[in-house]
Amino acid sequence: MTAKLYCAERIKEVLPYRYPMLLLDRIYVESETKACGLKNISFNEEFFQGHFPGHPIMPGVLQVEAMEQVAEVASKECLDPEDKGDIYIKSLKKVKFRKPAMPGDRLFVNIEIKNASSDQVEIYAENRSNYGVTCQANMILSVRPKVHSEQMPREFNKYDKTNEIAMDVNKIMSIIPHRYPFLLVDYIVSFEGNHVIAVKNTTANEPFYHGYSPDYMVLPGAIQSEIIAQAGCVFKLSRPENKGKIAYFMSIDESEYLSPIFPGDQLRIEVDLPEGSSRFGRGEGF
Repeated sequence: MTAKLYCAERIKEVLPYRYPMLLLDRIYVESETKACGLKNISFNEEFFQGHFPGHPIMPGVLQVEAMEQVAEVASKECLDPEDKGDIYIKSLKKVKFRKPAMPGDRLFVNIEIKNASSDQVEIYAENRSNYGVTCQANMILSVRPKVHSEQMPREFNKYDKTNEIAMDVNKIMSIIPHRYPFLLVDYIVSFEGNHVIAVKNTTANEPFYHGYSPDYMVLPGAIQSEIIAQAGCVFKLSRPENKGKIAYFMSIDESEYLSPIFPGDQLRIEVDLPEGSSRFGRGEGF
């Protein structure tokens, strides 16, 4: 295999991502199993408006999305040579956010293909800045047909917003520092013991959908992990002993992405955060 260098224009020819979700400036495919991407991080990035005001940090899940984009270029000929399907993150394991990636950093995104078949590719990925490793992850990419939502949801359900919900978005914003475009929980339905139920209503106006593809709107997989994490974060930071603290997403032990999410879908998030499971909070959610 001949090594290939992809500039920004060439990246857009092979990937469906567009502003603000195109997270690579260059990609170098070294061989059939190794590739490296470059992401220059600028304060002008839209996500810094909401993550976090006054303390800008690149969201960890966007580091994971950058990994996926390099891996997608490297594995495209294996998974989707005719460019008809939707390459997506099927699962994540042992994701560790080691150091923050901040404005002014240059992020080098290195991936290695460990195993490959016609329906899935196993990847080890590592991001580095001048300060060291910022993120590590094991992921599986797969390919699925491009499908679309085919039914109208029923008018209302028991998780829709009422005057009885535990928290509206204004209360949420008084607890966590996330803001547009990275506040991804619309309201908290209930807190019961260590169990929280939250809702995220997705809409075609959101930048994540516009940044995925010009002709196919689907929510990027790693963003789903952020939604779950934010619901858990609201729960933990609402406790009196954590008042005024900021929570950081430190790891994803294991996650699976089972079906695409389209504009108009209502996401119900349920998270369990047992007491004493870690220094701050460790839980499971879907």
